[in-house]
Amino acid sequence: MSAQDLISFNIGGQKFTTTLSTLRRHQDSRIARILDGKDTDFKVISGQVFVDRDWTFFKYILDYMRTGQITLPAEFSDYNGLAQEAQFYGLYPLALWVERNIHRSRVEVLELRFSVQETHGFFQIFCSNNKTLEALGTRISIFVTHPNLNGNFSHLPQNSSTPHPVPVQRPSHHDMVFQCGTDQLARDDFSARFVTIEPDDRKLLNSTNVLGLLVDTLLKDGFRLIDTRTVSQEEKIEYYMFERSRDTEIVVLSETPRAEHLRREDTQSLLGEGKKK
Repeated sequence: MSAQDLISFNIGGQKFTTTLSTLRRHQDSRIARILDGKDTDFKVISGQVFVDRDWTFFKYILDYMRTGQITLPAEFSDYNGLAQEAQFYGLYPLALWVERNIHRSRVEVLELRFSVQETHGFFQIFCSNNKTLEALGTRISIFVTHPNLNGNFSHLPQNSSTPHPVPVQRPSHHDMVFQCGTDQLARDDFSARFVTIEPDDRKLLNSTNVLGLLVDTLLKDGFRLIDTRTVSQEEKIEYYMFERSRDTEIVVLSETPRAEHLRREDTQSLLGEGKKK
């Protein structure tokens, strides 16, 4: 690659360098037309193409021009700004996608319900993201002694004091339930449910200890505690509300750099309709 194949941009004081072939992949875009030198918004100063725009968006613009996709960080929120910049540079498929997704929530909400009944602690977890529950469920293990209790685990050895694993229950895609604690079967005979949450390898029986470990696990996973409340003092029911931003998002548009078939007039019309809603 020779120096003639490279082109440098100064976007609001920040330098970016790319290739002419990257620009030519988007023949219908405004940014590709700078090569003819007729656009007054693009000025050549000291060998760089100067554009008086916000450079923080241009890295996403350039990623899209190079690969046909952009990667948005978890904390990204200025969809309006990105849509405006994409429209300014004439990348209308990108502008249209951003405009259509401005109001999409990228925050996960998780609610933990905890209650104590006699010697048992009951946990129910709701989450707006099913994948988060699936991942959390693989880390939570329940171990039961006397698995023949009430005939629920008749497939396991009976009258055993060795804890046996049982699965966490998933009533629906958006919640899971489990419990810990003890049952007195006879005068000197007990059954017990222990909880382990990886990477901690302890088998916890006390519900308060399990609650503390579960909350600590969620906080380490990037959730933040936004609300706690006690619903019933008599029934000892507590709620804990968490939220976190979703993971980094990779956006792959159906329109490839070589197939931007949306005409400029049609795309601008669609963008206008989106703003009126």
